[in-house]
This record gives sequence, C-alpha cells and structure tokens, in this order.
Amino acid sequence: MAQQARQLAETLNYLGQPLTASELKRINDAVAMPDEAAAVAAIEKILDAHVLVTVDINPESRVKVEQGEAKPDLVEAGARLFLVKVSNQAHVTAQFNVVSPNSGNVYIQSNGRADPPITLTPQESSDRWADISLFQRPPLRKRLSGLAVEYQILEIYSRDAGQRSAKISFNVGQGSQDIGFRNDVTIVFDIAPAREITFHVKDEKGQPAMASFTIRDRQNRLYPLPSKRLAPDFFFQPQIYRADGETVRLPAGYYTVEYNGGPESLPHTREFEVNAAGPAELSFQLDRWIDPGKFGWYSGDHHIHAAGCSHYMNPTEGVEPRDMIRQILGERLNLAAVLTWGPDYYYQKQFFSGRDDALSKPDRLMHYDLEVSGFPSSHAGHIVLLKLKEQDYPKTKRIEDWPTWDLPIFQWAKAQGAITGFAHSGWGLEVKTKDLPTYDMPSFDSIGANEYIVDVTHPGTVDFISAVDTPYVWELNIWYHTLNVGFRTRIAGETDFPCIYDGRVGIGRTYAKLDGELSYSAWLDSLQAGRSYVSDGKTHLMDFRVNGAEAGSASDVQLKAPGTVKVTLKAAAYLPAIPNEEIRKLPYDEKPYWDVERARVGDTREVPVEIVVNGKATARKMIVADGKVNDLVFDVPVSESSWIAARVLPAAHTNPVFALVDGKPVRASRRSAQWCFDAVNQCWSQKAPRTAVGELGEAKQAYDHAREVYRKLIAESPKD
Repeated sequence: MAQQARQLAETLNYLGQPLTASELKRINDAVAMPDEAAAVAAIEKILDAHVLVTVDINPESRVKVEQGEAKPDLVEAGARLFLVKVSNQAHVTAQFNVVSPNSGNVYIQSNGRADPPITLTPQESSDRWADISLFQRPPLRKRLSGLAVEYQILEIYSRDAGQRSAKISFNVGQGSQDIGFRNDVTIVFDIAPAREITFHVKDEKGQPAMASFTIRDRQNRLYPLPSKRLAPDFFFQPQIYRADGETVRLPAGYYTVEYNGGPESLPHTREFEVNAAGPAELSFQLDRWIDPGKFGWYSGDHHIHAAGCSHYMNPTEGVEPRDMIRQILGERLNLAAVLTWGPDYYYQKQFFSGRDDALSKPDRLMHYDLEVSGFPSSHAGHIVLLKLKEQDYPKTKRIEDWPTWDLPIFQWAKAQGAITGFAHSGWGLEVKTKDLPTYDMPSFDSIGANEYIVDVTHPGTVDFISAVDTPYVWELNIWYHTLNVGFRTRIAGETDFPCIYDGRVGIGRTYAKLDGELSYSAWLDSLQAGRSYVSDGKTHLMDFRVNGAEAGSASDVQLKAPGTVKVTLKAAAYLPAIPNEEIRKLPYDEKPYWDVERARVGDTREVPVEIVVNGKATARKMIVADGKVNDLVFDVPVSESSWIAARVLPAAHTNPVFALVDGKPVRASRRSAQWCFDAVNQCWSQKAPRTAVGELGEAKQAYDHAREVYRKLIAESPKD
C-alpha cells in the first residue's frame, strides 16, 4: 500500500494534477507508522478523498460500483483526474476496463483541430460530452495486481459546461457484472465554464513571437491537463507553446504562469485571475539575456524526432511538421534537424525532401533528415546523417535490408555530400570515474559512439560525435583519446527529443559561426569545420581563438618551438541567484547531464572557464553567471603539438584549435593510442556476433585496418 500510494503520487504529479504538500506529508507520516494496519487505514483515508468511484469485486468476480467521496467537479474543454478504488476480494489479475455511453471523440483544441470525425446523430453527439478513460500507461498497468485493495487513475475530459450526467461502468472481462447489472453508476457532474483568453506575445524587439507557457492553478494543477492534450500541445510536457494571437481556455480561478523563449531568454512569472469579467486577453514580453546571433553564432539541435518514444501514436504515427515547428519557434532554435528513424519510419519519411521544410522561417529552419536507429546496424551505434539527398540505402525496400554495421552507411552518406556523426555518444562507453581522460575500458555494448573507434580511422567518414544528451565523462573520454592521437573529429550538441529528453527541444545545442546568412548547408559546414561549440543554451564560449586562429580555421597555429600561446574568447553564462539543489546533488550520470548549475561554485553565481590542452585543464578563470559577456585572455604554455579547447564543465565545450610545434602532428599520449587499440578489440567482441555473416569479412577488414592505424600511432607517440 505504501509503494502504491507513492506511485500514485508520482503519476498524478507527472499528469499535472499533484497531491497537495500536506497530503504527501501525511502519506509519509503514515508509512512511518509502526502499526501496519493503522498505516494502511491512514493511507486509504488520504486517497479516498480523491475517489470518484469505488469498485467491489466479490469472490465470484462479480463487479459492483458505487460513487465515492470526491466532488464530481469538471472543467469545460479541460480534464480532471480522479481515483478509482478497487476492493478485489477475488484477487483477480484481469484487465480493468471502464465503459461509458457518454464518452466519445470530443477533443477540440484551441486551434480548432480535433480527432478524426465519426458519424453521430445530433442526439448522440450531445450525449457524448465526455472522454472517460483509465490511465494505464507505465508505471501503472492495465491489469489488476491481485491485491485486496488498489487504486487506479480515472481521466475525464468535458466538452461542455454546466451540469451533465454520465453513466460509468467497470468490468474485469465478459460476465463480470454483478446481479442486476450493478457494475455501473450514474454521476452528475458540475462543469465550470472556461474563458477563452488571447495571448499577445512579443519578443525583445517588440515583434510577434512564440513562447512556452506553464500554467498552474492554486492547487498546482496544470492547464490544459497534459494527459488529455492532443498535438500541437504535447501531453508529456508541462508547458504549451502559444504564438502571438493564439488562445488558451481557462475556468475561473487564480493562476501562475511561467513563460520564456528558450534558454537564451530570462524566465518570467506572473499571476492573474480569471472570472466572469475577464480577462479576454493577456500580454507577455520576452527578454533575452544574450543573443549569440549578434556575434554571428547560430543555435541548432541536430537530433529531434517527430515520432517514437514519448510521441503520440494515435490518431497519427507521431506528429506532423506543423507541430514540430512550434517547439522550434518556442525555444528560439535557429536550426533543427527532425530525424526520421525506425519508429513510424514508413509514415514519417514522407516529410523528407532534401530541402528545408516549407514551414521554416528565415531565422528558424526546420529540415528533415535521418537517424539510423531501429535499423540492423543499431547495435554498432546510432548514426546521424544530415544534408542527405536520398534517405533510402541503395537496393533496400525495408529497414531490415540495410547493413548490419556502420561503415558502409557512412560511406554511402558521404558519397552524396552528407555531414555524418554518432548520436548519444556515451551509451556503451560507461566508466566508473569522473577522470578525463580515463584509461578504464568501457564495455562498448550499446548504441552510442561505439564503432566510432573504428570508423574514425577511415578518412572522411565521421564528422562529429554528439554530446550533451549522455553523461559528459562518457562522451568526452573517447573524443579526448582520439584527439590525443591526431584525429580531428568535431563535437556537436543534441537533445534526442523526445527520447532522452522530452521536456524541450534544444536542451543540447551546437552554436555555429556564420559570416553570411543562415542556411542549413552553411550551418552544417561550420559544424563540420569545427567552427562551433556545444552548450546547454545557458553557457556560451564564443570566438575562441589561439594566437588569433579561431576554431575551425583552415590552417593550424604553427610554432617553431615550444612556447606560450595567447588564448582569447568571449564567455557568458546565466544562473539564478538561488542554487538549484535538486540538480546539484545528482551524480553526473543522472539527467540533466549537462547543465551550468552543475558548474556553480558553492552558493555563488561563479562558474569556471577552463582551457584544455591535450585533455588536461591547464588554466582557469572564474566568471559570474549573470548574463554578461566576458572577454577572457589566457597565456597557455605549449610543449608539444597539441589540441587546445575551452570548456565550462559540464555545460559548454568548444571545438579545438590545433597548435603544431615544428610541424609535427599531434601525438600527445601513447596511453591514449593504446587505449584506442584495446577499444577496437573490445568493440569487435561486442559487435561481431550481431553483424550479418555475409558482411562479417568486410567488417573484420575494417577493424583490422583500425588496429594497424593504432599500432602505428602507438609507435609514433612518446611515453606519457
């Protein structure tokens, strides 16, 4: 019962209608009681206040239904959650079902979109004023547990206002009705009318804009209730997105709204009251704390999805471009790659064109491309293919026809001019330390940058590995090792929305430097060149230069002998004055993986900017994360050919500048070279068993090639 109560509390909170702080405390106090019978009774008393219907299943599995204690209050064009208490004397574990003749497809969104229409008579349409369902997705289940007492969550959406009655019945399968068909109850609901409020949203320049809004009443309930949302509002997010002139429907009450325009925007909160007199409209002003575009830096998230994971699977397979563009506009991303992948591939691939989507705006580009995930090669590492002209591998008709390892796919994509890299790089590269780099050997048994250790030895194959959406040590470790032996793969920021993160797009970002107008091709060219940095959007490392040469320069910094180089950059970050202890106390392998809060020094607003030479931090300066841009200068000693980068760990990281002493290549660490060689062997042990027999010979040759490359690099690298 204690576990069930806490599970219900967590689920109600997730669904946007949490228990009160007082109720949560009373549950915890009850759990701590030494008398278990008294504890159960106390928990039941707390939960019973939210019970709309009690269901009794007698020893013969007959179902009887009665109305419970909860007030049958609803809201027009919105939803409420109630509990159903099940007394299961038969200890059945069958599926638990709810049925109502008053329930139908009645969702009408504020933009006028609805479920697919069904043919109803006027009377049938009037009677179907509600949508009544049980929330039975994880962590809750469709089947009863068999416990003597358990609770389920009932969701009721109302189309109308006023008083409406609904006949609601429950069963555990055919023939489970009690004698006299007492498995139903008729409940009269009081439904509060909702007022349509127009939102006026302006950006910092006074221009119409899109913003995110998280709206709660004084009971901390979210509006609209997430569990009954349909696109373009996503049920797995607390916020909704509204553009200037769009509307929200709210019943009478007092509300708090949190709103912003993405991580480069200052968060704002305001309160307002809705009553019979108004308001008819509300105005919201967005304020930036930084605009990297003024410095020529443009944000992008190269890994978001319109299908799979948290997305809708009904009535459509995922969502459409018109739904995704709202997320991009609301988070102020300059560019977003929406990746078709395994889930709903055959439906979503219709949106691929090889061009920017027609819904794009000059400074907000949306482009459909491909992630090879849910394909036969997925075990070797998911890969991102950007700027494709064709998205189907030659001579394939179905996903199952694709290669079972990565290198052939990379080579096919590169042949058509694509920019390529690995997704969510850290998966399979877990280590048990925070050291960077570390010489511990990961398992290479998952879907991150696993076969990268092989593919990087084949010139012109891999442009980048992705960061920000997995633990930073796991991502950066393999990248640092390959940089240490002379490879020049870039790093790029991604979110993997809504799979790793479903809260917002753009949680992981790449900021690329452009001299001219923004375009998908130009932005990707800057990413490929390394004229970019990765960030959580709240931390910025712009214009990073070594002796005047910027990251991504066509030529390296040439030093005739060991000496000192001048490193310059513009650094800025934003942290609220009060620390977020919920983030700070988390281990680095729990989300959010990259967040400037983790870099905060004590209770100050200071964060360290570090200069990294061959994987080791060699210089540091503190900045105040108050949104101001700081011009930083470092004098950094260079004793050998090196790669040099800047970072705020774990919040932002630049791509490197290469400083070569006496024209020699970077060979910074024999231990790194040996680690790479050993990693090839470890990777082969995991990937070979899942590579198709007909492809195994070619794959072995590629791995043997990688071994030879690393043997040569071991010989060329000095002892550490």
